[in-house]
Amino acid sequence: MRTKKPEEEPFEIMLIPMIDCMLVIIIFFLVATTLKNREKELPLELPESAAAASVEQPPDIFIIGIDKEGRAFLGTGDRVEPVDTERLHQRIRDVAKVNPNQRIRIDGDRNTRFEDIIHIIDLCQFEGLKNVGLHTRKNSGAR
Repeated sequence: MRTKKPEEEPFEIMLIPMIDCMLVIIIFFLVATTLKNREKELPLELPESAAAASVEQPPDIFIIGIDKEGRAFLGTGDRVEPVDTERLHQRIRDVAKVNPNQRIRIDGDRNTRFEDIIHIIDLCQFEGLKNVGLHTRKNSGAR
């Protein structure tokens, strides 16, 4: 007597679980890239420059921000704190004692008075810091 072999079911790729996994992975990468370790944004609107060069920010840069009212902010990458003039001068003095070649980046709002920026540069030079730069953003309408 002959027995019948059970019929094999056709092979199917289950698409629903695969789509679910892909969506979870996409959501993970979207969240991970937005939470990437980036510097906190200063409340500034930087001036634009048609010739601004895109450069990688070194991790050891010391950031001084100045808003349009002349208030100063200090940042070291992931932390930003508002400071008064006395505290700013003390922090610049401390940085100069630790490393006289420390890179300083000044982020001035486009409406900041020029005198406020010069005051910060003078403080840095008075304490012996010579590696001071200004930060702008690339003009989106540059030719």
